[in-house]
Amino acid sequence: MTRIAIVGGHGQIARLLHPMLLGAGHAPVALVRRPEQVASLEASGVTARLLDIEADGATAFVAAFEGCDAVVFAAGGGPDGNLERKRTVDLGGSLTSIEAARLAGISRFVQISAINVDEPVDDDVSPVWRAYVEAKRDADAALRDSGLDWTILRPGRLTDDPGTGRVALGDVPRGEIPRGDVAETIVAVLEDPRSVGHQWNVVGGDVDVRAAVAAAS
Repeated sequence: MTRIAIVGGHGQIARLLHPMLLGAGHAPVALVRRPEQVASLEASGVTARLLDIEADGATAFVAAFEGCDAVVFAAGGGPDGNLERKRTVDLGGSLTSIEAARLAGISRFVQISAINVDEPVDDDVSPVWRAYVEAKRDADAALRDSGLDWTILRPGRLTDDPGTGRVALGDVPRGEIPRGDVAETIVAVLEDPRSVGHQWNVVGGDVDVRAAVAAAS
């Protein structure tokens, strides 16, 4: 059994990821901000610990990671127009998670980013979207330079459609993907050590998730 810390443990992808990890014999540890979120997750059999991604420092993150073998950074500042939270959550939360993983002696780190964030941002985009893209871009760069055993997944536009279990993964163009298929891809890369050191776009496709990860690794 692998114990996996999920930063952003009450997010939409994370709540789909937890039962998949449990079903695969792993132990998710959901890191959440509100006490009521702890109660709801533990009622479903998931271990939950309190962590304020924006307010807590590396020491608190290390304590939250205690006993874990891997970290999944699945947090995000939300879809609203709060520009600053893109920096404090999407970037700052990732940077502190990376630092804490090193301090805790956890080498395996999977990060959920966004498709094509290394590409130049158009001049006419909104300031909030620019901040989001730049935060994800810089967080990915920091993880690549961290020395950890990283994998970066860059999903296309997320939907609430039912997962299909099939994706297109690698240097693939923009597209949509159900959140459930992103969650299943996270499980697949955690279980495939060949995925270490890879950064992939992932969108809806016609290849079984595990086969797609194996082919791209």
